Amino acid sequence: MAKVPENVGCKNSECIKKDECKRQAIHRDGSAVEVKVFGGTKEKGCGKFIPLEK
Repeated sequence: MAKVPENVGCKNSECIKKDECKRQAIHRDGSAVEVKVFGGTKEKGCGKFIPLEK
């Protein structure tokens, strides 16, 4: 499976890890070069999760 670049954002509003994910953050701040919806659910995160830097 091809790796998704880190500058691709995500707009999945039901993903359990959405508030911890860099992809959601760059979607919200407008810095993503592309925005997709990945497979996270209310019970699990997706395989494209990137933790937010603290």
